[in-house]
Amino acid sequence: MYKWFRLYIRFSLAMTILIYAFDKIVPLQMSYPDLRSQLQPFSAFSPAGILWNSIGASPAYEIFAGTAELAGGLLLMFPQTVTLGALVCLIDMIQVWMLNMTYDVPVKQYSFHLLLISVFLLAPQMRRLLNFFVLNRAAAPEVRPPLFQSARANRISAWVQAAFWIWVLALYSYQSASGWKNYGGARQKSALYGIWDVAEMKVDGQVRPALLSDNQRWRRLIFDFPTIATAHHLDDSFENFNASLDPAKGSLSLTRETDKTWNADLRFTRTSPDEIAMTGTMAGHPIEMLLHRVDESKFLLKSRGFHWVQEYPVIR
Repeated sequence: MYKWFRLYIRFSLAMTILIYAFDKIVPLQMSYPDLRSQLQPFSAFSPAGILWNSIGASPAYEIFAGTAELAGGLLLMFPQTVTLGALVCLIDMIQVWMLNMTYDVPVKQYSFHLLLISVFLLAPQMRRLLNFFVLNRAAAPEVRPPLFQSARANRISAWVQAAFWIWVLALYSYQSASGWKNYGGARQKSALYGIWDVAEMKVDGQVRPALLSDNQRWRRLIFDFPTIATAHHLDDSFENFNASLDPAKGSLSLTRETDKTWNADLRFTRTSPDEIAMTGTMAGHPIEMLLHRVDESKFLLKSRGFHWVQEYPVIR
């Protein structure tokens, strides 16, 4: 029973590690910060939000972390490399568990269980590892009892395991590719994608000045996802709306989840690539707005880039 239980535990850990590996190699677990996140003040983020956005802002690091997890999962597939794979997974899980603990990520116990499973797989090899890494003694070869008494049964078992892992890798690859297309970097974006400053706003024919005391006056409109529009208020709060956008007709309809009676029916004209004029009604009041596109490529997060040599650190 121990042999079969160990096989089950090894497969469970490998499959779990591989799921997270694929979601990092194809940067899906921590996506690049969306437009709303790029406008939020640092203090508005939760500790987990800081972790997610900081790793998401560096896809290269996320891919690197996923590659380390992929190495651990792949090494666990083969009996000859289980010890090395469990060591890699243990190092990976110590890092993940510490991040979860220090940034208040919900899966604290789950990641600790994966850490303990790695220790469980290493436990029979502890004497050999101690001899090799600490005591500078010869480490005897590992003794791996076969699953079956029959050589033929063991060969069939090896082929079944190989087929299973091929299916797992193909499935995870397909899921990651689909995720990248549906909600990752290749996802569909709004036809008005971008951050738009509300340069002028008129309600009932009267200009509504940008006063900090007026929380009904919008500071910006953000179009990121196809069915969502986000209003950035003057007090730095954000409000999401359900959005129905028809670029051909130049129409935009907004509704609130929390208030079914509220709606906005707007017509827009793109007077230039960086300017939009909107007219229509909002909550029963005539409204006019003039929007100017913000060039988010000039944000330091995007414009800073990579510098191999620099005289002073740029930490802002």
